[in-house]
Amino acid sequence: MAGFAEFERDLLRERVLSGVKAAQARGVVFGRRLGQRVKSDKLAPKVLELVASGHSYRQIGRLLNLSKNTVLAIVKHDRENSKG
Repeated sequence: MAGFAEFERDLLRERVLSGVKAAQARGVVFGRRLGQRVKSDKLAPKVLELVASGHSYRQIGRLLNLSKNTVLAIVKHDRENSKG
């Protein structure tokens, strides 16, 4: 039974891969679009204002419904842009 299940799984994998390749040949793009940060770009001024007033990244995330890592990325992006 295990051998049959493995064979079936291999067939399924081949069909999925061929479907993905066919879709890519038709021009379908997979994955997230690069540079699309709509929510964090919109909230960046508020995040930077709260950081300047001394709030922690976790507090800011809770206030604005963002993750701590998103807040960190906004601050890091701002610091990189202000340097050069």
